[in-house]
Amino acid sequence: MTTTPSPDRILSPEGLVAAARAIVRAGGSDEREAALVATNLVEANLRGHDSHGVGMVPRYVDSLREGGLAVNEHVEVLLDTGALLRLDGRRGYGQVIGEEAMALAIERARRHGVCVAGLAHAHHLGRIGQWAERCAEAGLVSIHFVNVISRPIVAPHGGRDARFGTNPFCVAVPRADAPPVVLDFATSRIAQGKTRVAHNKGVPVDAGSLLDASGRPTTDPRYGVIEPYGALITFGEHKGSGLALVCELLGGALAGGPTLHAPADGKRRVWNGMLSIVIDPAGFGTAEHLAREVETFIAWYAASPPRDGVDRVRIAGEPEREARGRRAVEGVPVDAVTWEEILHAGELVGLARADVERLAVASPR
Repeated sequence: MTTTPSPDRILSPEGLVAAARAIVRAGGSDEREAALVATNLVEANLRGHDSHGVGMVPRYVDSLREGGLAVNEHVEVLLDTGALLRLDGRRGYGQVIGEEAMALAIERARRHGVCVAGLAHAHHLGRIGQWAERCAEAGLVSIHFVNVISRPIVAPHGGRDARFGTNPFCVAVPRADAPPVVLDFATSRIAQGKTRVAHNKGVPVDAGSLLDASGRPTTDPRYGVIEPYGALITFGEHKGSGLALVCELLGGALAGGPTLHAPADGKRRVWNGMLSIVIDPAGFGTAEHLAREVETFIAWYAASPPRDGVDRVRIAGEPEREARGRRAVEGVPVDAVTWEEILHAGELVGLARADVERLAVASPR
């Protein structure tokens, strides 16, 4: 593994959105879809989650060309009992399917006090926190269990090889006069995309995050990116592994989609299932109580004296908002290897490199 990091390009959010939108549009998506996909990806970059940002564009193009990703699809309602929704994403872009699924769940929760929505067969839903934030903006609490149908990349606790995906879990709690609490994490120690980012940058991953192809601990990110593959490790030992198992069963099976129970097939598609529980505190009769207790507890929680090397205690969601504030001003770093992959993806759908470059630097930093 090289130990010399490749230099980053620093690009404006507007330029990155324009470049990503053009590639998605060239792949056959209509203007609305291309804009939703591009904006969602760059928002992930802005919040510091480069693993879910524009570096996903090459993966999407590969999936599109293989037939695992369908353009211009919309969520299909398979069951609607009011408070219960069973939805199918029809392999459509998760940025579109997720938006439509959450709009339905929010409307039902407002009407009935709660909605349980199962979504199957969506292509990569991206940063799950975005869907939780949609609910919080509407004043609703939400809980999301997600599974991943792709190459197995995470080992169960005590196991040597990969048996499931990064299986995210997410919760959002709204606040009256402050940004919401948003807990959003992969059940692996790191997201799979972080191994791609580290490999492209030529830097190691944190110790305790990854196993090599023989099941031994390693910090070399190549085992998450190129064959022979290794496996990511779950966070929190048996606890993270158990939560990943629950996400697979609820986000996959209960939501009406498949679970992952086969070796890698070489395909580039990333399909997600998601079980979302959306609750209206007003309908539950606890809205005022919740609002009061949230602020009381957060004040108590955040007042803990910080440990050495920590400036202050933060609540879930704050680091992402801080990253967004910085990157919105300073620009978004994209390493040279990832940028080359993005340019190549544009070529695969008929866009000249010069055109993608021109769009990306239209608002340079």
